[in-house]
Amino acid sequence: MDFSDFINQYKNKLHSLFNVKSDIDELSLNRGLPDEIFDEVMDCKPLSVFIPEEYGGRGAETHEALSMLEASSYESLPLSLMMGINGALFLQPVANYGQEEIKQPIFDRFLHENNMGGLMITEPDFGSDALHMETSYQRVESGDGDAFQVSGTKHWAGLTGAADFWLITARKESSSGGLGRDIGFFIHDSKRGGIEVEEYYKNLGLYMLPYGRNKIDITVPEEYKLQPKSIGIKMMLDVLHRSRLQFPGMGIGFLKRLMDEAITHCKERYVGGQSLFNYGQVKKRLNRLQSSFTVCSAMCAFTSENVPLTKDVSNMDLTANAIKTYTTDLMQQASQSLLQLTGAKGYRLDHIAGRALIDSRPFQIFEGSNDILYQQISESVLKSMRKLKLKNLYEFLSEYKLTERASDYFTDLLDFKIDHTLAQDRLVELGKILSRVISLELTLRLGDKGFNKDLINNAVTVLKTDVERMVASFANEKAPSVVEDYEESSSWLESILPQHAHSQ
Repeated sequence: MDFSDFINQYKNKLHSLFNVKSDIDELSLNRGLPDEIFDEVMDCKPLSVFIPEEYGGRGAETHEALSMLEASSYESLPLSLMMGINGALFLQPVANYGQEEIKQPIFDRFLHENNMGGLMITEPDFGSDALHMETSYQRVESGDGDAFQVSGTKHWAGLTGAADFWLITARKESSSGGLGRDIGFFIHDSKRGGIEVEEYYKNLGLYMLPYGRNKIDITVPEEYKLQPKSIGIKMMLDVLHRSRLQFPGMGIGFLKRLMDEAITHCKERYVGGQSLFNYGQVKKRLNRLQSSFTVCSAMCAFTSENVPLTKDVSNMDLTANAIKTYTTDLMQQASQSLLQLTGAKGYRLDHIAGRALIDSRPFQIFEGSNDILYQQISESVLKSMRKLKLKNLYEFLSEYKLTERASDYFTDLLDFKIDHTLAQDRLVELGKILSRVISLELTLRLGDKGFNKDLINNAVTVLKTDVERMVASFANEKAPSVVEDYEESSSWLESILPQHAHSQ
């Protein structure tokens, strides 16, 4: 099927399912997705966009994958996340690193049996510190030949208890009981058992996806172990960076929906005898929503053109982290704005504003907490500057391929020396600045392709303003301090009525 027909059919099906046959506002109050709706969604074969053509898929074209995620998130952000988990965290890794004999049977089950797949990395004691995971594996003999015994505990894996396949990460256990430094990936078919859901979490949002804690004790045939090109850690970076680079696919449909909802509401709502649309502060919020949509569009274009399935992106940490952090910050900011514009009625789980606020928040946490990723952006730039023996930030950015045009907008502003021993909080702030400058570069490139000039100019103005404000804060910020013994002399009542306070 031609892609335009494929994506239009999918969009029409989602609109019908969530707005005609069912009410998405009502569905959002229930855990999970009703089987009949799930089956109709999957009958459109949305996951075929992640599967190479030689295995029966649509060809694993990046722009098709992002378009499918966009169509999903316009109607339902949790649905888009479900598709993203299946694609970026299972199907794409299997396509790139799976052994040849197991690919076709697995892809067939996704294409013809509506199967689902997920990834288990996070552990109760090791979230962001994933490299120290304690889930272990060792080679064993089984009736079917060599296999691997994998055991441990994983949690916060989307589709807990619901996925048909899992990618599970573990470290090799030595004969002495120690764990190796490298990471192994194992494909587990849920039909084989061995994963016990010890607890289903009452996640605050994203009700469509089940999360929980899983006890793992499985035997995996040797052919179901992913084969890294070099080491397992580099393979994990390739998987995670590719996923982060595709976040704009989930973000763009979500942002467009919030923008549409906000504009419609403000035109129809009258306050003080005039439309909300005419108020200056309201226009400022709508302006930022449109800017967010434009920047995210630029990111989608960049990923589509620069991140084919076959490309190893393990070394694209700076780009992946900048795109993931800023996309997810934009999503949360847009949710806050829509809720402010809709007022009290938006503060409901069965209203898109309240639901968007809660559902978009974890995007700033999972697959790398934004605070940590912003720090890593700065560390990556500082490392490159040291290699080039540069200390001036503008001098580096003016020659760096992801900021060479955007840096011209900040010739004086970023013309200062960077301390290569910045404290962590300062690294985070610098990372935020750098992510905006990179986003401006991508936005300018989108403008070259004929994208709406008014939207481009709007986004450029917003990004310039944000960078100027952030640099001013960065230049004047002092080291934070925490008062440990804060309870001493900290009663407001005692400070105004000392005798009364003592008598209580």
